[in-house]
Amino acid sequence: MITKFLPLLLLVFMSFTPKAERNAVSSSFLNTESENLSTKIEIIYNSLNANKFSLPQINCFTKAMIGFYNLKEKGVILKDILTVIDFSMSSTKKRLWVIDLSTNTILYNTLVSHGMNSGVEYATNFSNTQSSNKSSLGFYATGETYNGKHGLSLKLDGLERGINHNARARAVVMHGAAYSNPSIIKSQGYLGRSQGCPAIPEAFKKEIIKVIKNKSCLFIFHPTKTYEIASRIVS
Repeated sequence: MITKFLPLLLLVFMSFTPKAERNAVSSSFLNTESENLSTKIEIIYNSLNANKFSLPQINCFTKAMIGFYNLKEKGVILKDILTVIDFSMSSTKKRLWVIDLSTNTILYNTLVSHGMNSGVEYATNFSNTQSSNKSSLGFYATGETYNGKHGLSLKLDGLERGINHNARARAVVMHGAAYSNPSIIKSQGYLGRSQGCPAIPEAFKKEIIKVIKNKSCLFIFHPTKTYEIASRIVS
């Protein structure tokens, strides 16, 4: 209960405090808030019910959770479902996680394709540009479903201007694809690639899309400094 009044108490206190001291107090308060959030996220990470799946990397999960909290507070996303894609990993690895944050349970962990011009086995290049055939990093809100050339598909709205805001215009959606099935890895040594869509194995598309559709949070991660500098959600 007390924590709810901390910002108000800080404002009253700072109104009677010299400027230099106000700056120091403000900085200290923000650092404390950040430390509290980091501790909260670490506790959640350590208490995740892996459900026999592997866990995402802690740095990837932390950024995903920071963005999730920011977007949930603003009402941009409505569900306690978080989808995390880690494009720092090989496409031969299961690098997509769907997490139910209401129960701290990993629901799915599967393969996911990146754009054909983002790389071969590893995704290293990203773009928000039309016809680039590259993946875009950052935070998305899941939209509505439709039936297209890949069957049941899920529209995505990029939430970061200059990073992924062209997702809908580019027709970057989640869908199932034969080239995202595990058998492709055996034949060519890496997963098949898309035109920029996070394509998943056909066997899981209906289940996953049903769970994450309609305003849940999806985060595509890569530890590139360019994204960290440009993002206003995790910076």
